[in-house]
Parts: sequence; C-alpha cells; structure tokens
Amino acid sequence: MQSYWVWSLVYGGIALVLGFFFGFYSPKRKKRFAFEAYKIVQTQVVSLLILLSVLFVFRQVDISREFLAVYLATSITFLGIYRYIVKNALKRLREKGYNKQFVLIVGAGSLGKRFMSNLDKHPELGFEVVGFLDDFQEMHEDHCPKPILGKTGELEMVLQETVVDEVVIALPLAAHSKYGQIISICEKAGVRTMIIPDFYDYLPARPNFDNFAGMPLISVRDIPLDSLNNRIAKRAFDLVFSLAAIIVTLPLMVFIAAGIKLTSPGPIIFKQERVGLNRRTFPMYKFRTMKVMKEDLSDTQWTVENDPRRTAFGSFLRRTSLDELPQFFNVLLGHMSVVGPRPERPYFVEQFKEEIPKYMIKHQIRPGITGWAQSNGLRGDTSIEDRIRHDIFYIENWTFLFDIKIIYKTIWNGFINKNAY
Repeated sequence: MQSYWVWSLVYGGIALVLGFFFGFYSPKRKKRFAFEAYKIVQTQVVSLLILLSVLFVFRQVDISREFLAVYLATSITFLGIYRYIVKNALKRLREKGYNKQFVLIVGAGSLGKRFMSNLDKHPELGFEVVGFLDDFQEMHEDHCPKPILGKTGELEMVLQETVVDEVVIALPLAAHSKYGQIISICEKAGVRTMIIPDFYDYLPARPNFDNFAGMPLISVRDIPLDSLNNRIAKRAFDLVFSLAAIIVTLPLMVFIAAGIKLTSPGPIIFKQERVGLNRRTFPMYKFRTMKVMKEDLSDTQWTVENDPRRTAFGSFLRRTSLDELPQFFNVLLGHMSVVGPRPERPYFVEQFKEEIPKYMIKHQIRPGITGWAQSNGLRGDTSIEDRIRHDIFYIENWTFLFDIKIIYKTIWNGFINKNAY
C-alpha cells in the first residue's frame, strides 16, 4: 500500500510540472471552461503515460492497472468539478463588480464602439471600459457610450491619471503610423496592449497566427479539425457512437422498415445525393417518407407544409426525426460525422453559394446528423443565413466537449421537429 502512496505523489509531481508547460496555470479570465477542461484532460493523460514509462523503467509490474484507470478518471472528474465551481464563483463575483480590470479603448469609431458593445454583453469577464481616446473628438462625442478622455497624443498623461489595466487599439488602418508610439507608451507604463485589426470582419472567431518566410501571418480561417490529432479523435468517437447507436436502435429500425413496407409501395431506404466534405457528393440514407417519384423532382423541390407527396407513416417519421436513423451507416462509411453542418442537395448548394456569403465554408469539414444550428432549433423551414452563422461558429470553435454538448442538447430538446414537413 505504501508504494501506491509513493507513486501517487510521483504522478502528482509530474502533473504539476506538465501543468506549467501546458499553460494550465495561466490566467483564464478570457477563456471558456471548455479550454480549461481540455487542459485538465491533456495534463492528466500525458502525466499517466509518463508515469507508466517510469513504472516500466523501475520494473514496477505489481501496480494495479485498474487502480491507475480509476485514479486517472477520479483526477479528471474532481479537477473538472473544482475548476468549474471556481470559474462560476469568479464569474458571479465579477458580475457584482468585484475583481474588475479596467480597459481604455484608443479609437472611438465603429470598431471601438463595437468592441465595447460586445464587452458589455459579458459582465462575467469582469472588464470595465473607462473611456476612449480619439483624435476626432467632436465627430464621435455625441454618440459615444463612454467619455472621450482626450486625443491619442495624450495617452501617457491619461495612463498616469487613470487606473488602466489594458489598452485596446481600435484605430483604422489609416492611423497605422500611430501604433508604434501607442505600444511604446503602454509598455513604458507597464500596461498590456491589444490590437483589433481594422479588417476584423474578415477574420474568424479565433485567428491563427503563423510564421512564413520569417514573416508573421494571420490565417483568415483557422479550423481545429485541420489538425490530424483532432480529426483522429473525432473519427474514433464517430465510429464508436454510431456503432452503439445502430445496435441500440436496431429493433426500432426493423419496426420502422416494416411500417414503411406495409403502408406504401416502394423501397424502405431513400438515397439522395448530398454535398459533403471538400464539396464531394455522397448518397445520404434516410427511411423513405414520401411516395416514389422521379429523382430529379425530389432533388430540386423543398418539402412544404401538408405536402401531398408524404405518406401518413412518413409524416410521423419526419416529425420525430426517426427517418434520419440510417445516417449512422453514413457515419460508419465516412461520409458523415455524428456532429457537423447538415448536408444539402447539389441543386440548392449551387443556389445558396451565390446568395449567401460564406455558405461554402461548411464543406470544409464532414457534415453531421445533428449540428450546432439544429441543436438550437434551426431545423427544417428556418433561416439559412442563421444556420450558416451557427455552422461557421461550430467549425471555428470545435472541441470534443462541444460535440458532447451538441449531442446532449439534441437529446434534451427532443427529436420532435415542428419545422419538419
């Protein structure tokens, strides 16, 4: 038993050191809990792998593997719960005005005002804007939500007279020449500086900085699933989840197949061409819910309320989303993922890509059975623009925990779809 205590302390020491290397103890005021949860899992799993290597070197073969597995699971669970409680407690304190940090925005134009508006929507972050600096005070003063404390040339004086923790530069590109002096003054005063680029609208939610030919570059769209590790993790989860779902729902699928066969003539499974990853088409499987018709008609027409093409049993399947069950086979075949943007027919893809900005971004990852848009009620006859906004948010902010959250929301909200015709 004593050896277990010793190796537990070794494990704790390894986790402590790795925590510093992985940034687990860095400030997380601006980070979501998902980031913290990822760091917990990363630190604990790597610590266990290192411990196993140490045990192998010291030939400690009598250590129980079950104990190690339970120890890992317990560490992740309790650390996660503890960090979640602390993070929420800090949020509540900041919402009440405690532990605040004060921000000065340099630039009172549309960019600076938009930043302040977004910041006001998140009081739990604990940031308060003390005011603005702008060289065109008369132009912006009337519509400014906070006082303009002076011009950009008065920054040093303002920092001396006002408590400021961070300076946010929100100037237009035309004022680029002032950046160097502003940053220099902030660093002299020991104040952190952040820059909002004037081409903000073209950047993703999480810009990715890279280095190419010795020059820093900003990637216009950073996709977490471009990483091989993330793709492998997501694909492994898809295989396990879809296989389990098929086994669990197999009796139900047999019942549905019999119901379709008994209520209308034609095939049980309906195959329809959809556009998936990298704009490649694939046959998406569904239980047939309509009368048999020409393929070109089904590929170019929306389903409408009280659609005469539906069968009585098919209406029930569409309302309850049970017609989607065969798509778990699409997941097994690699056409789809459990979670991702919903795939569309080629005819409508050609239409939407001309009408809706950024529509084609959704094809940079595998389509899904459910997605962030669908779990928020954007299913069936709902706004395509809103769906695309949700899809892009998912693509840019993917994490394994985000997938779990979407699956949970989909199940919790129920499978009844009032917009499904």
